[in-house]
Amino acid sequence: MLDTLQMFLFAFVVGLTGALAPGPTLVATINASVAGGWTVGPRVTFGHMFSELIIVILIIAGLSTVALRYTTAVAIIGGAALILFGILTLAGSRKVSLAGSRSPEPAVTTSPFFAGFFTSVANPYFWIWWLTVGGAMVIAGLAGGIFLACVFMAGHWCADLGWYTVVSTGIAKGKTILTDTAYRWIMTACGIFLVIFGAYYLVRVALP
Repeated sequence: MLDTLQMFLFAFVVGLTGALAPGPTLVATINASVAGGWTVGPRVTFGHMFSELIIVILIIAGLSTVALRYTTAVAIIGGAALILFGILTLAGSRKVSLAGSRSPEPAVTTSPFFAGFFTSVANPYFWIWWLTVGGAMVIAGLAGGIFLACVFMAGHWCADLGWYTVVSTGIAKGKTILTDTAYRWIMTACGIFLVIFGAYYLVRVALP
């Protein structure tokens, strides 16, 4: 039970870090929420989730039978990637702004689902994240069984859904729920968490 809770909380924080990062999916959510209302956030998230579901299925189908053989390599890759993304998150936290994430381009309101899907797969950061942190964490979950891998994705998706719903709700009501200062503090905390947990992964390899 504790392993399940730990995996969910870990996935939630890691997922929140990725969701908080400024990018095309966040821009699509902000733009579409002006006319589309608070439900745009969940609908964009579902499109984003669908793109990730395809990747996770491919990972599980291709790696579930060999995951246990490479737990050390997974820990090294995952730990190093977590530290790197943590440092990048800390560096980016100094200048992020929700107000500055709005795009002058017309909002995509006809299909927020497809906006979430296409802005995800068109984002290089998305693929880098899944080829490092995401893939390594899913494989690590597979070491404990398919259930733990599913728990990881549930925590990850709860973070996405929660964040984009907060953003769309705030924009739809004509205001930003979070100030830029609070936004930066949350990103800083997430960055520190990633660095610490990445170091923990590497220490577990060196001192099993």
